[in-house]
Amino acid sequence: MKVVYEAANLIDAHLVRHALEAAEIPVFLRGEQLLGGMGELPLFGVIAVCVPDVVWPQAREIVEALPLNEPPAAAADDEVGEGGWQPA
Repeated sequence: MKVVYEAANLIDAHLVRHALEAAEIPVFLRGEQLLGGMGELPLFGVIAVCVPDVVWPQAREIVEALPLNEPPAAAADDEVGEGGWQPA
């Protein structure tokens, strides 16, 4: 098994996992069970998304295509136009 992605949090790890499983790539989340071990303290660098060695190149392409850690795109209707809302 090779690490294809080191997740900053559990949500990112599961997003990557589901994307890989949708491509029929087997996935193992290393360190998922350790999150509750420290109680309320955050743990970083503990969760790793692992795949078999033979599918690692394909899995890496999928992970690189995911919009992880990118700011959300601004919507076109966020701009204030004529008759639109005005900040206080």
